[in-house]
Amino acid sequence: MSVEVETSEGVDESEKKNSGALGKENQMRMADLSELLKEGTKEAHDRAENTQFVKDFLKGNIKKELFKLATTALYFTYSALEEEMERNKDHPAFAPLYFPMELHRKEALTKDMEYFFGENWEEQVQCPKAAKKYVERIHYIGQNEPELLVAHAYTRYMGDLSGGQVLKKVAQRALKLPSTGEGTQFYLFENVDNAQQFKQLYRARMNALDLNMKTKERIVEEANKAFEYNIQIFNELDQAGSTLARETLEDGFPVHDGKGDMRKCPFYAGEQDKGALEGNSCPFRTAMAVLKKPSLQFILATGMALAAGLLAWYYM
Repeated sequence: MSVEVETSEGVDESEKKNSGALGKENQMRMADLSELLKEGTKEAHDRAENTQFVKDFLKGNIKKELFKLATTALYFTYSALEEEMERNKDHPAFAPLYFPMELHRKEALTKDMEYFFGENWEEQVQCPKAAKKYVERIHYIGQNEPELLVAHAYTRYMGDLSGGQVLKKVAQRALKLPSTGEGTQFYLFENVDNAQQFKQLYRARMNALDLNMKTKERIVEEANKAFEYNIQIFNELDQAGSTLARETLEDGFPVHDGKGDMRKCPFYAGEQDKGALEGNSCPFRTAMAVLKKPSLQFILATGMALAAGLLAWYYM
C-alpha cells in the first residue's frame, strides 16, 4: 500500500513540475509584446472588421474616385507616421524597429498620387478632416510618448505585408489598374523578399525591446485607440451620409436617374405599390448625388483607407 502511495505521489510531483514548466513557458510567451497586442486588441478588431467598408472591399465594391481619395488619406497618415519614426529612429524603445528601406510607404504613395492626380497633385488635395485626428495623435505620440510609437508602426506595416497584398489584387481587378503596379505602389515592398520571414523578424525585434509590463500594457492600449479612431470615423461617415441624403432630398432631385425603364426600378415599384411614390427620391439617384459632395468624398476616403488597414489585420 505504501509503495503505491509513494509511486502515486512521485507521479503527482512529476506532473506538477511539468505543469509548472509549461505554465512558465506560457507566461513568458504571453508577456511577448506581439502576443499581448494580438490578444489585447481582438475585441476592438472584431468590431471594426465587421463594418460595411471591409465587407465591400472584399467583394471588390470600390470605385476609382473613392480609391483615389483613400490613397490621399493613406498618404497623409504615413507621412505623419514616418516623420515621427525618423524623429525617434535612435530611441531605445523604437530603434530596433526602424526599417526605412524595407517598410516606409511615403515614397510609394507619392507615386500613386502622381498616377491618380497628375504632377500637380499636391495642389489638388488636402488632409481629410476624419484622418486629421489620427494624424494629430501620431504626431503627439512621436513627440511626447515615443515608446508608444510601436503600436502604430506594428499595426500598420505588419498589416500591409499581410492583407495588403489581398487588397492590391482586389483593387487591380475591380478598378482595372495596370498589372505592372501603377496606382498600387503602396502595396509593393521591393526590399522585402519574403514577407512572412520579415514579419517574424519584426515580431522578434519587437518582443526583444527592453520594456516593462506597464509600458507593454500602454502600447496595447494605444493600439486599441487606433481601432477606436477607425470605428469613430466609420460612425462619422454614416452620420454624414444620412445628413447629406436628407439635404439631397430637400434639393428636390428627380425620382429616377432617367436611364433605362423606370418601372424596373425596385424602389419605384415598391413605392408605387404602397401608393407612396410621390415626394420620394430613388436611393440610386440620391446616392449618386451624395457622392458628388466633396466633403463626403473625403470622409469616404478616410473610411476606405482605414478599412484597408483593418482588412489587413484580418489576414495577418
